[in-house]
Amino acid sequence: MPEHIADVLPSEARKIEELRRQMLDNFRLYGYELVMPPLLEYVESLLAGAGQDTDLRTFKLVDQISGRMLGLRADMTTQVARIDAHLLNRNSVTRLCYAGSVLHTRPSGLHATREPVQIGAEIYGHAGLEADAEIQELALASLALAGFTEVRLDLAHVGVLRAILELDKAAEKDHITIVQLLRAKDVPGLRELTAHYAPTTRDALLALPHLYGDVDVLKRARAELPDVPAIAKALAELAALSASAIGRADVAIDLADLRGYQYESGAMFALYVPGLPNAVARGGRYDHVGEAFGRARPATGFSLDLRELARLLPTAERKHSIRAPWGNAPELKEKIAELRKSGEVVIQSMPGHSNEQDEFECDRALVLDDNGSNWILKNLG
Repeated sequence: MPEHIADVLPSEARKIEELRRQMLDNFRLYGYELVMPPLLEYVESLLAGAGQDTDLRTFKLVDQISGRMLGLRADMTTQVARIDAHLLNRNSVTRLCYAGSVLHTRPSGLHATREPVQIGAEIYGHAGLEADAEIQELALASLALAGFTEVRLDLAHVGVLRAILELDKAAEKDHITIVQLLRAKDVPGLRELTAHYAPTTRDALLALPHLYGDVDVLKRARAELPDVPAIAKALAELAALSASAIGRADVAIDLADLRGYQYESGAMFALYVPGLPNAVARGGRYDHVGEAFGRARPATGFSLDLRELARLLPTAERKHSIRAPWGNAPELKEKIAELRKSGEVVIQSMPGHSNEQDEFECDRALVLDDNGSNWILKNLG
């Protein structure tokens, strides 16, 4: 098998599938409609508004029918934005959800797979903070369904950096390098790059890597960053989203966490759980992605990798089941059908073979009674 590509065996596959069903059912309770984008598209559509990071992660191949370049999806967010903007074309608020495999040219981490199973939800059509709060709540509810009670919510906002860069034309030209340095929290590199910037811009950029911690960071940010309306608005939004998560997660602020900066447009969040150094879920606002499809709409959403999440869960208990003999007798087949209809797992033994399963434990057997006339259940101990 290629590196970072692997089969998913029975017990792990069941955990992934059960998580998928639980989360999709919960999305539906919030009013989200399920969509299924295709695995591959023309690259012009697939990468529209997605940014350089997604481009580098995307496998590309030539379509033998049209001769055009195709891409295997590395993320489903832009596909769902295309569906909202181009196919559904609704004027009202639209809630969509999705689940499916994506492919990456390189793994996102040391032990990460290149074939994540991505699940997520998106809201289109509402620019207010209410949509951001609902998505954040839904992401936390998804982790709660998976049994995670210790969750850390990291909040950031691209509006802070963009407002700082607008103060200095030289900084705007270097925005790609600045983002890379901030992501790495490379203060020496940032100090060297900003040496010729205006003092206000330089001080603000050098402050960002240190503006990390609990919600009190917002007070420090108001004191240390330029007093401009865009920054004040961004910090107020982070304060509101922090308040909405109290009691559901430990909240942290990181104004230098700019993953997704290329297409995000507002508040962003990442969720962390014990046992995994990387974020298990990410989300945020991306109002401009729909422009590439001819219809810009306010948008916010989140996604997570079910395979990575399932790896953190304990091995599922084996399902208690019933062993039955192979046979075509009408009474036997009727009894088996009755048991399966009631939700019981009934495994018929093939002649001459024993049963070996990872997921099932036969603790009962279907046998004839002493009179040989009725099929009954017998405990196997």
